[in-house]
Amino acid sequence: MLTFAFVFLSLVATGLYAFSIDVVNPALKVKENEGVDMKCIYSADFGASPRVEWKFKNVKGDSQGFIFYDGKPTVPYLDRITVYNQGLRFNKVTREDTGDYDCEVYGSDYYAEKTIKLTVLVPPGKPIARIPPSVTTGSKALLTCFDVVGFPPSTYKWYKNDAPLPEEPSKFDAFRNLTYKMNTFNGNLQFQSVSKIDIGAYYCEAGNSEGTQRSETVQMDVRDVNVGGIVAGVIVALLAVGLLLFALWYANKKGFLPKMSERKPKTALYTPPRTEDVDAGDGEFRQKSSFVV
Repeated sequence: MLTFAFVFLSLVATGLYAFSIDVVNPALKVKENEGVDMKCIYSADFGASPRVEWKFKNVKGDSQGFIFYDGKPTVPYLDRITVYNQGLRFNKVTREDTGDYDCEVYGSDYYAEKTIKLTVLVPPGKPIARIPPSVTTGSKALLTCFDVVGFPPSTYKWYKNDAPLPEEPSKFDAFRNLTYKMNTFNGNLQFQSVSKIDIGAYYCEAGNSEGTQRSETVQMDVRDVNVGGIVAGVIVALLAVGLLLFALWYANKKGFLPKMSERKPKTALYTPPRTEDVDAGDGEFRQKSSFVV
């Protein structure tokens, strides 16, 4: 065994034994529902034909498994892939196929692997926008926009009355008085303190390299604080308390409420019998003292 290892290492060191592996394109991008080829080129000048296996790890990194093992595709890929000499082909890819594909090559005395990153391009779907229809002057307001379909992940824009809102309003004279903050990566549009100038029809737009989609338009109104209503509510509450106190006073005056007794309730005291009240002869108890009230 030691002799074989020595010979093998000597061959590698002298270049008489050569093994190499490479991929034609380590980063592939393809549109959803289209086909794609993955090339894994390998060569060996020594030993039997190598064994080739393919593994897949999804984009989240929480799932990994074989797609080609023991000379045939695994069950989930039986009708989806074709493996040929130094290559693998997907007949049609879906967004779930985005991830890392490991080409692993085994021989009697060697092992090597290469990774191909596949990105399946998906245009955005219609984004979900949450826009409050009415807010109060001086309060905060959060408008959100999210696309659950597109890949690569979408970036976002906001529009007011069909005009695009700049990401940094302070840099533009027409928007300098607006107090919003826009996050183009998560789709949030946040107003720190809304005012009447924020009234308008809002919608958002999600976009990536494959296209754009816009949300429904929602009118956002800004109303003033109802000071009159607050004052009226306080007055009504004070009147209610006053009427309750008057009702209690009147009921007490007419004797409708129970009065507290001026005398303390009598308490029955028990005086234990003296020892001489017990007949020493037969132990019979004779009551000579009574309860004292």
